[in-house]
Amino acid sequence: MVQVAELSFPRQADTLRGYAAWPKDGGSVPAIIVLHDVRGLYEHYRDITRRLAAEGFFAFALDLYSREGAPELSDMAAVFRWMRQLPDRRVLDDIQAAVDFLPSRAEVRSSAIGITGFCMGGQYALMAACAVRGLAACVAWYGMLRYAEKDDVKPASPLDLAPQLSCPYLGLFGEEDAIIPLADVEELRSTLQRNAKSFEIKTYPGAGHAFFNDGRPDAYRPEAASDAWPRALGFFRKHLA
Repeated sequence: MVQVAELSFPRQADTLRGYAAWPKDGGSVPAIIVLHDVRGLYEHYRDITRRLAAEGFFAFALDLYSREGAPELSDMAAVFRWMRQLPDRRVLDDIQAAVDFLPSRAEVRSSAIGITGFCMGGQYALMAACAVRGLAACVAWYGMLRYAEKDDVKPASPLDLAPQLSCPYLGLFGEEDAIIPLADVEELRSTLQRNAKSFEIKTYPGAGHAFFNDGRPDAYRPEAASDAWPRALGFFRKHLA
């Protein structure tokens, strides 16, 4: 049995929100922060949160758009414009606030907090694993790795931050992803190896971007998804034990 709730907590003058699910009568369990894609905290991510809870975790899907609400994105150009203007420092500070908030819940084992994310959320999951305190494991699904240009809004790409990885990392990528070249994935692998980090990277032939999103028939790849999900669960069970 799974219990669910809409949760909120303060960060400075703002109120951050999210959707939580956890095992009913499960005692204190490891927690996983879930980061949504560019379109916001819609039903796919609430379902993932409930699925993680059914596997024994306290799962909390953080609404990265708690202030402004989810954007209306008419095409891919609008998607990239939106992501380009989203301040990385604000997002990472919000994730830090979520990590700091979760131990206040009696259901959460405070020493065992992980993070997972998808697409834009996968990008920020990896960045958080490099820049946020208190994370014990990270699983990032097809998170973008490279910025075309850097400035005050986007000061450092995930590849730039990778040498600072501070917890075990699992990266899940599709080999046919038009947004994330395999060359970037291999650069990430080389950087993590060179810096002696604890990591695993798995790529799936025939899979593109968003291959786990079963609400998108154009992108969903059941074979890749059916391998990646238990792989992610096993990774979290190992490192959040």
